[in-house]
Amino acid sequence: MKERVRNSVKAVIISGGKILLLQKLDAVSRYTVLPGGGQRTGEPLPEALRRECLEEINARVNVGALLFVRDYISDNHEFAGLSGHVHQVEFLFACELMDDYQPENGLEPDRGQQQVLWVPLDALEQANFYPRALLPYLRNLDAADRPVYLGDVN
Repeated sequence: MKERVRNSVKAVIISGGKILLLQKLDAVSRYTVLPGGGQRTGEPLPEALRRECLEEINARVNVGALLFVRDYISDNHEFAGLSGHVHQVEFLFACELMDDYQPENGLEPDRGQQQVLWVPLDALEQANFYPRALLPYLRNLDAADRPVYLGDVN
């Protein structure tokens, strides 16, 4: 089996105590994740994130500081059977919306993407948010030095 390795970028967009998330549905459950996706060869990370936000949430964003770096090695986690052999390195950036924005899917949503929604930071568990290891950091963004390496977490 061939393992796939790729870089991915994610947008952390927080406003008024809420975070902008994708709600997705797969064969197991409904869950939420940060908008973003894979970096293309030769594409700088901020450019990849701007492109992904247009594709998934139909929003133009200003890409700010790098907040977190996460490894995700699928074979080490509970959904290994669903995702194949993937090693993804995720770069999570603080982002701001450039325009007034109402949540909507972009023209090229992710597979399984149901909708884009604002979720209160104190309701992330109920929204079945992944990666769960990010929860304490999102609630207290001012506390930690940046960037934070999260490790191989889900």
